[in-house]
Amino acid sequence: MFRTLKTLMTGANRRAEAELRDHFSIELIEEKIAQAGDNLKTAKATLVGLIQKERGETRQIAKLDQQIADLTARAQAALEAGREDLATTAAQGIADMENERSLRQQTLERLEGRILRLRQSVEAANRRILDLKQGAIAARAVKSEARMQSRLKPALEGQPMDEAAELIAQVMGQDDPFEASDILSEIDRGLAPQNLSDTLADAGFGAPTRASASAVLGRLKAGK
Repeated sequence: MFRTLKTLMTGANRRAEAELRDHFSIELIEEKIAQAGDNLKTAKATLVGLIQKERGETRQIAKLDQQIADLTARAQAALEAGREDLATTAAQGIADMENERSLRQQTLERLEGRILRLRQSVEAANRRILDLKQGAIAARAVKSEARMQSRLKPALEGQPMDEAAELIAQVMGQDDPFEASDILSEIDRGLAPQNLSDTLADAGFGAPTRASASAVLGRLKAGK
């Protein structure tokens, strides 16, 4: 039983979360895009720092190259002048600077590799964020249209329209008062005593109470 209740609670929580995500989908999209934008800013700042280090190492290597070239020229001059002691000291300095330059060159190459990879990642992230923003605009428009439709549907299909249709059907189904009046008049005429006399006279019982086409035709024939 406990396992069943746990399963039901898990399902209810999942449905509630899905409904919540659907209700606040636009807000969640905008928040996720904002978080991605913050991450992009952090990546850009890191890229800036790496580029600054790269430029610093490049300047240091160029400076070492100048110092090595200068000290090499001085050591050669010392050797030519017979000052091997000074040339030996200069040679040690040149060796130290060359070692330093080698380390800085390795550092520079690593920085260049990191910069290249990070720059590509930043460019890809920037393009994706632009796509997400465009998608958010489209999603916002669809959501707005859906909300408008949900508000319009009850207004267009609600109780007032149903009541109007019912009233129209009621009016159209009513009896025609003029037709009813004509029928009543016909009934009244049929029930009147003079109408009964006319009916009997037309059947040949008693004198005619009104002129008829047959009587007029008989007179015309008799007058020939």
